Amino acid sequence: MATRSVPARTVATIRPPASRSAASLIEHARAMLRDAESQADPGEQFRLAHLAALRGAAALFAERARPAGKRRLVSAWVLVDAVAPELAEWSAYFAGTAGQRAAVEAGARSAVSARDADDQVHAAEQFLVLVEQSLGLLATPLAS
Repeated sequence: MATRSVPARTVATIRPPASRSAASLIEHARAMLRDAESQADPGEQFRLAHLAALRGAAALFAERARPAGKRRLVSAWVLVDAVAPELAEWSAYFAGTAGQRAAVEAGARSAVSARDADDQVHAAEQFLVLVEQSLGLLATPLAS
């Protein structure tokens, strides 16, 4: 499996405090990330970290997305590009790992290595901090 590089940590624009809905989604994302960190199985760790990042993206949508006239099915990561272009590198990273998450969900536990899982957890954690900052929430510090 080719190693993907995690995007550089970018500084997000500070905005007014987020709605309760966005804050709740971030809270759920953080809980899911804690669950990921406690997993012994790399596949489950990877899957939960990716889902935590998706919850972070949902928080962005709750705050920034506005219904469009014509609706079509679009990847969450494409929508992140639209509502938070400053996070485009991150959406590209997570879009690139979505296939691995799908493989794990389909039962291919060997689709990810322990290193892949660690990278995914780290990336999800960084992404959530940037989303929190972007939404005007107090970002949870990154573990060192």
